[in-house]
Amino acid sequence: MKPRIAIPEPTSFDPEYNQRSLPQYVDAIEAEGAEAVVIPANATPYEIARLITRCEGVLLPGSPADVDPQKFGAQRHPRTAAADHGRDNVDELLLQDAHNLHKPVLGICYGLQSLNVWRTGTLVQHIESTSVNHEAGRKVEFAHDVQIVPASRLSRLIGSHRVRVNSSHHQSADLPGDGLQVVAKCPEDGIIEALEGASPEHFVLAVQWHPERTYQADAPSKAIFREFVKAATEWKPREVSESVDR
Repeated sequence: MKPRIAIPEPTSFDPEYNQRSLPQYVDAIEAEGAEAVVIPANATPYEIARLITRCEGVLLPGSPADVDPQKFGAQRHPRTAAADHGRDNVDELLLQDAHNLHKPVLGICYGLQSLNVWRTGTLVQHIESTSVNHEAGRKVEFAHDVQIVPASRLSRLIGSHRVRVNSSHHQSADLPGDGLQVVAKCPEDGIIEALEGASPEHFVLAVQWHPERTYQADAPSKAIFREFVKAATEWKPREVSESVDR
């Protein structure tokens, strides 16, 4: 049986963005042999719970929204976009289920930020870099390089300590959340580009770039989705009572 991957709709307020971006995540997951289970961004907690019980992994996609800075105890920056409470609700319920049952998690762009804040981390609300254009967007296939920490899960699955990435964000992780560690940075300005879970038994990986956009032509992008789907294929149910506090 194919592993099923829960993917929230990127936004609850922008259907055009969903129509443009969601298929790329679905296509990458399905190309690696998984089944995508799309979670509506306005779904009720009951609907989310019913759908997630069928899934073996969680993929948190990008979004045009920003995480509400009140969630990490910060004043709103003038450049911080409005929060998407519907999407946040879905993310939090999916993350709680994945945390309790050790289901694999892959976060992409906003998904990294959502994961980090849920784990009590903080964010840079607006990147002031003058050396790198982190907001290059989907039309620039590879915007800049990322330096990966040797011996990290990410370096092992990619097979390299340096990778070119597509970049489309103005925020990034600042203080890593509980149980998360920094495993990649932009070498030019030090912006955090990837986080992963500290537990080797639980696949938790989040990247600030967009590997779904370069999946068809880029081996490192393929590797990220391949290893995530592999982890979901190998996942076995875990008793909730064995979970630890986040």
